[in-house]
Amino acid sequence: MPNELDPRVDQWYVFRGKGRCFCVTAIDEAGKTIEIQHFDGDVEEYGFDEWRVLNIEPGEEPENWSGALDVSERDDYGTEVTDTSAQDWSEPQDEYYAEGVERRRFPRQGTDSGLEGESLGEPGEE
Repeated sequence: MPNELDPRVDQWYVFRGKGRCFCVTAIDEAGKTIEIQHFDGDVEEYGFDEWRVLNIEPGEEPENWSGALDVSERDDYGTEVTDTSAQDWSEPQDEYYAEGVERRRFPRQGTDSGLEGESLGEPGEE
């Protein structure tokens, strides 16, 4: 039995009998397609005719926003960074030079140091 639901962007729907929910993310009138995103993050596209035969009903937005993000622990919801220290942010970045790649130094913007295009050679060389 075809459904009579018109797709609406940002509307949540539920597959009857499966309980799997999804949200309509885009409707392309010219291409006659409807893009949906499942709660787990998977994205699918249906044609208008395919939409009509889906066994769905309107649903509510899930309370747990982390479904597609695979966040498993309560601590992961916070915004604090716990694996770095203040010293980590003040240390200079280690330089990495790929073997066989010529290194060049470019002056900072607004300066005229005359170094543009000069090779630096190996670290420690002058």
